[in-house]
Parts: sequence; structure tokens; C-alpha cells
Amino acid sequence: MKEFFEILNDCNPNSETMTATIVSGGGTGEKAIFSDGKLVWASDKEGFLPAHEAELLKQKDTGLMEFNGTKIFMECVGHRKKMVICGAGHVAIPIIQLARMIGMYVTVLDDREEFTKRADEAGADKTLTGPFGENLKKIKGDKDTFFVIVTRGHSYDRQCLTEILKKPHAYIGMMGSKRRIAMGRQNMKDAGFDPQLIDSVHAPIGLNIGSETPEEISISILAEIIQVKNARKASTYPDDIMTAILGSNHEPPQSQRKVLATIADRQGSAPRQVGTKMLIFEDGSIINTIGGGLLEATAIKRGVEMLREEHPQPQFYHVGLKATDAAKVGEVCGGDLDIFLEEI
Repeated sequence: MKEFFEILNDCNPNSETMTATIVSGGGTGEKAIFSDGKLVWASDKEGFLPAHEAELLKQKDTGLMEFNGTKIFMECVGHRKKMVICGAGHVAIPIIQLARMIGMYVTVLDDREEFTKRADEAGADKTLTGPFGENLKKIKGDKDTFFVIVTRGHSYDRQCLTEILKKPHAYIGMMGSKRRIAMGRQNMKDAGFDPQLIDSVHAPIGLNIGSETPEEISISILAEIIQVKNARKASTYPDDIMTAILGSNHEPPQSQRKVLATIADRQGSAPRQVGTKMLIFEDGSIINTIGGGLLEATAIKRGVEMLREEHPQPQFYHVGLKATDAAKVGEVCGGDLDIFLEEI
């Protein structure tokens, strides 16, 4: 099983990566990884998944599918979301704080050292001091990178856009007056950039909620970014879970036996999306959450029980909590989940 995570971790972040797991039927627990439309790894090279590669690759979003009586959970795999903020002025500070709160890795660029120091103090993961254009050349970008341009002037906006438009990205947003933005768009078109690409830039940046203060503006920006992020039905393997399984430069893998719980399907008002993951250890501790409450407690109980067995088999089960039952135990809402449990 560890090999699955090693291969997945090494996949190119700009590739379209899909995983497939048989969750019910013959071959339960069998796994495969597809990248850019090709099979790159399979737990059973002669198994069901490699034999049905063409049919499986027709699935483009995360979700449960049934094929020949076999239930397969397909995942469109994303990576940790990254934000690159160009400009470290007053608006950037609350943007950094909010982006970190939702789990993004935040890089901040400015040509003024006193401002990048403030970004460090606000919690930025990385800061780069120097000309915007030069520092942006050091950032590759990928389909999980969100670029936010909040510089102090039109010439800096142009430097940033010139470099960012060349990179793969999930989002580009630019702050400024309508006149400043119109000038920026036209300059990029005159420079030969694809007009459709330029028109995809979110400018003025943020949702129109009448924001005035830096804090309000940052909320409108993060709200728009969350809207864009969640429109794509992809799931991630969170960094804390991957570190517990594979280790890192700073931490060894967790030595305890562990079970991975994944939401394979949901109905009603269950709190977390399909693809959400939680790691359960034999002592009952967990990493991450699939939504809390009774639904999560049931998953933890089942996971711990699995780990009491010498060779536990994967489990796929349905758990539901009607709204009336939810009210009895103090839950705000009900919902049904299909959960897959597998030992790592």
C-alpha cells in the first residue's frame, strides 16, 4: 500500500492524475493510478482495473461508479493549494492570514524588505524580496496555484501579469480601479497574449460585496478563490496524512498501524465533500476529519476494530443519520455517507 502513496506523491502536479480503488465486489482494495490518460501503476497488473483502463478513464471527476457489478471509487487528484501574493501592502496581510487558515501554502513577493518582513510576521510560508518579474520567474505555477496581484501601481501589475500569464495556474486575480485594470488588460493584449486568457483574469479581484477595509477586501478575495477552488471536483491527500504515511525531511512516518477513511459518496447535508479523508490510528487518535459528530465517531470505531485484526479486510459501508435522529443527539444536520476503510 505504501507504494501507492509514493507513486502518487511523485506524480507531476501539472498532470491530470486519477486514481481508482475497488470498494465493493471482486478485488476489493485493488488500486490503480492513471496520469495524463495512461496507467502508471497498478496494485494488480493483471487485475480488474488495468483490464478496464479505457472505460475508467472516461470518468473525469471524483466519485463512485459501478461497472459490471463492481463499485469503483475514482478520484481526480489535486495537490495542496498554493497562493502567490504579489505585493505585501495592507491588503496582503489579512489575505495571508485567511489563506493560511484554509490550508494554503502562501508565498509573498515584494521589492521592499520592510514589507516582506511584515508578511513573514503575518504567517507567510515563504517570502521573496526583489523585483517582481525576477522573483516570479522562480515560481513554476501549476493547476493548484492561485495568483493574487495586489501591488502598489500599474507598472508592477504589468510586470506580474507578464510572468504569471505564461504559467499554469488555477486562478489569477488583480486588484485595481476599472481604469487601471482596463489599461492592464489592453497592454497584455498588445503584447500578444491570448485575449481569452487575459479576459479570464479576475479583475477587479474578489466578489462584489461592497468591501472597503483591507480586512473586508481580503474576505471578498478569499471567498472568490474558494468559489473557484470548489467548482472543480477534485480531492486531495492532505499533507499531514501523507507525512504520517511516508514521513518527510523533518518527520519519520507514523509507526502505529493505521486505517484510511475516505468519503466515497454522500447524500443529503453531510458536512464534508466526496474524497475527504481521515487517518485513524490503533489508539483511536486521528489526523484530519470527515465531518465530526456521530458519522465520524462510527468511522473511528470501525477503524480501530479493524486494526485489532491481524489481516483486516477493507470495508465499504453506508452510514446514515436522519435529520430527526440528528436532532436527538444534538447534531445540526443529517446526511448519509458511503465510507471506505482500508489499512495503510
